[in-house]
Amino acid sequence: MNLKPAKTKRIYEEIVDQISTLVAEGQIKAGDRLPSERDLAERLQVSRASVREALSALEIMGLLEVRSGEGTYIKHINIASVIAPLPWVLSLEKDTIYEMMEIRKILETQAAALAAERAEYQDLSAMRGSLTEIRKGLNAGWQGYPCDRDFHDAIAKGTKNKMLIRMLHVTSDIMHQTLKTNWAGTFEKESMSELLYQEHKEIYQAIEAKLPEEAHAGMLRHLERIENEFRKGYE
Repeated sequence: MNLKPAKTKRIYEEIVDQISTLVAEGQIKAGDRLPSERDLAERLQVSRASVREALSALEIMGLLEVRSGEGTYIKHINIASVIAPLPWVLSLEKDTIYEMMEIRKILETQAAALAAERAEYQDLSAMRGSLTEIRKGLNAGWQGYPCDRDFHDAIAKGTKNKMLIRMLHVTSDIMHQTLKTNWAGTFEKESMSELLYQEHKEIYQAIEAKLPEEAHAGMLRHLERIENEFRKGYE
């Protein structure tokens, strides 16, 4: 593994740059185990705190998997995440998250409208399956959230727009990891769980009925609720 001493940018950003570049170039492959935190710090000539910060960012990007008692492994090669602009991935401060939510409202509302026009049988089937799992998962609390992501991914695929699918995948990676870290308690509220399920159901019904304007409006209501709940957590 050809790592160089980190000397420029914020230290953890350069570490992320180096490791993500190695992944993109194929020098590190899925399933490979990274050196220990201590070993990485010595090779990079940085503090272990900087290494921890970089590894955390890479985990958020979806490139790493930390296995308790085993070490840190390359999770999968997600090119969209590798090439995602670092400020989007690394700047998870409150204001940046609000900006990301604004991007979601722009992209995902239009995605819902396009899906209402273009989604095919297999896309609708995937949405229905995710909706069923959301219902089951939300009743169990936090466990429903991965199904929420699957539902939104199915809508993205229903747009049949490859560039939009890639963009939504990147924003989804960032937002879901952020909400997973900061928002688990919200999904444990029974009233919120039911409301979220109903909002997803309404979006699906509008897409299935081929009603773009209603799908757009339903997605906007849903994302605004997510944003409002997130803001409450910061106040």
